[in-house]
Amino acid sequence: MRNKVATSHYYINKLGFKQFGGDYDNYLMVEKDNIQIHFFLFNELDPKENYGQVYIRTTEIEKLYEQLLNNNVPVHPNGALQTKPWGQKEFSLLDPDNNLLTIGQSV
Repeated sequence: MRNKVATSHYYINKLGFKQFGGDYDNYLMVEKDNIQIHFFLFNELDPKENYGQVYIRTTEIEKLYEQLLNNNVPVHPNGALQTKPWGQKEFSLLDPDNNLLTIGQSV
């Protein structure tokens, strides 16, 4: 993350995570359901060159997708909800630092 405030706002206010653990200047921990994601401050990060990725599995993908759309969370330009040839229903998001979040559910 380049900016702790922007990252925490996105994950907490847009995606519904909660902050947990201590409040550290250069570190952020968020969790939702059984998912925990940790971020460290990286001021030099260039979002155009960031290839960070996280794959999150869920059992209620349509419900989550609708909640995010209703909360005006932008979906990745090529990441709308769809069933993939490999047997997963997936969609993707980009966080403020261009980390790719792909959410998937077995079909």
